[in-house]
Amino acid sequence: MNTLKIFYLTLVLMATCIQSAQASDLAKEKRWSDQIVDFLVDGEPHSLDNGGQKFLALYTPETTDKPLGAVILLHGMGVHPDWPQVISPLRTLLPEQGWATLSLQMPILPNEANEVDYIPLFKEVPGRINAGIEFLKAKGMKRIVIIGHSMGATMAAYHLANTGAAHVNALIIIGTTGSRPESERVLDNDISLRKIKLPVFDIYGSDDLKEVISSVKGRANAIADAGNTHSMQIEIKDSNHFHSGHDAELLQTISTWLTKTTVK
Repeated sequence: MNTLKIFYLTLVLMATCIQSAQASDLAKEKRWSDQIVDFLVDGEPHSLDNGGQKFLALYTPETTDKPLGAVILLHGMGVHPDWPQVISPLRTLLPEQGWATLSLQMPILPNEANEVDYIPLFKEVPGRINAGIEFLKAKGMKRIVIIGHSMGATMAAYHLANTGAAHVNALIIIGTTGSRPESERVLDNDISLRKIKLPVFDIYGSDDLKEVISSVKGRANAIADAGNTHSMQIEIKDSNHFHSGHDAELLQTISTWLTKTTVK
């Protein structure tokens, strides 16, 4: 193979890598979707459209005679809307507390990707969240809350801070980080949280990731600066980033705050 051919092949490979780094891994999304739908027990699978691209959402209606509203769930990095840690327990148990849930497949990358690699994917976030909001509005939901875990919390905060909070009543962030370098402002939750005037509930575990623990004070200050008196921060004792073994405590903590803060 001559030098010119090698040069052009290199350019093609580089262009392919750049393109794939700027969009969700749709093949991985398809694999997740096929597996989830085949084995789904609780809830209903739906294909939502974020403006020309379909993605999976799992809707689980409330199971009480006093419906309170709906929760949009956003999972963490590289996983799916029925992930067994944090997401699936909330997705299936919040309906017993009167909250319907809609768990969205968020943009994802291959497993080896890091947080910074996700920055280009944030342009896909508004379309997915807005599609979820429209889905719930069509079902007559008047009260909508967003709950994000880890990267899902960062995506939710960035969206609400920069795109707007229309039709959203509150934000719950679980296991998220704080300030970032200037080159990573998209991932800087302190910047986002200062802009969000909604009630914000920041939950973390005492055994959470070091990046989460070290940024607790910064996030608290950012939330306070936003000025909503219903906002608060809480630590769940002896609980880790995924709140393993603390599903019931996490559920009760969220349910109590939601009822106190959003139900009038």
